[in-house]
Amino acid sequence: MSIDFSEQRWQKVKQDYQLWWAGQLDRPLVQVVFTDCDPGRDEPDLPSYGFTSFYDLSVPAEKIVDRWDYDLSCQRFLGDAFPRIFPNFGPGVIAAFLGAKLENREDTVWFHPPADLDITEIDFKYITRSAWLDRVKDIYKAAAEYWQGLVQLPMTDLGGNLDILATFRPGDKLLLDLYDSPEKVKRLTWQAHDCWFKYYQEIDAVIKSKNPGYSAWAGIFCPEPYYMLQCDFSYMIGPGMFDEFVKPELTKSCQRLGKSFYHLDGPGELPHLDSLLSIEELDGIQWVPGAGQGPMNRWLDVYRRIRGAGKLVQLINVDAKAIPIDVLDEVLNRLGSGKGLIALIRAPVSEEERIMKRLAQYNIT
Repeated sequence: MSIDFSEQRWQKVKQDYQLWWAGQLDRPLVQVVFTDCDPGRDEPDLPSYGFTSFYDLSVPAEKIVDRWDYDLSCQRFLGDAFPRIFPNFGPGVIAAFLGAKLENREDTVWFHPPADLDITEIDFKYITRSAWLDRVKDIYKAAAEYWQGLVQLPMTDLGGNLDILATFRPGDKLLLDLYDSPEKVKRLTWQAHDCWFKYYQEIDAVIKSKNPGYSAWAGIFCPEPYYMLQCDFSYMIGPGMFDEFVKPELTKSCQRLGKSFYHLDGPGELPHLDSLLSIEELDGIQWVPGAGQGPMNRWLDVYRRIRGAGKLVQLINVDAKAIPIDVLDEVLNRLGSGKGLIALIRAPVSEEERIMKRLAQYNIT
């Protein structure tokens, strides 16, 4: 194992993130990941895939973890970064736990309903064994045993509960259900909610004793149970329906979790921002402008609205990737303060000296 990190570094990460969550850190959190580093070990034969589910089920979990170890060994983690691996089985994998069909591709995952079911025929019940749930747990167990707390293992992308229902009622079917069968939609949303937390707790139990803390696909560390909540389906509905069908369950999820963020994805979800900001228990917003929506500095007013409501902000570039240091500098300068913000910078190791000098002005070393 040649991952460049230490227990002392972990203690600093835990301390700074705890202050940040509490609103007591007077600087931004900036995760700096340098790539193309010497791994200090041989590269395994197994290729690296963005979606863990793309590996055939016959591939041992230990071989996948060994591949991940190599990938992490090629990186250096400075600033507020830490080594983490996100076991990615696709957004909303709970649908597969509940019987949906998981279609694998190298660059994406699709979920399909098991049959063309009317909403009256759907009933979400917690299923304790499934091929995909077993695979998720096996990989988490192998990773936890291998790294013994050196690497943070974020929760896989369980999905938003109305999004899970949309897997079973695809296309415009769920939209029509909001009008034709609103009480049935609400019943299934709450059933999905109950299943969601049971799966969250079941997966967490596999890694809890060895995981440094909690995280999700977005890479924010938290010392207590946390998740990046979402409802991509809300892109297709107005504020009234959001408040009726999404907000009550979302609020309850925030109350049940120790800390929570919301993945606000694209301009079509901006009409729901005020409703989200009114949820007292919601700690922060990740605003993703989306491709073709202009540079990050176009959305300064959105960041100001979020911070003005007392919420934390995760800055994400228009392509949902790492932020160049020059762009981050401009955004922070125009906002006047980096307090309550978190961002990721990913760059080749040859840029280390230049980037770290720039970040020193924010007291980030």
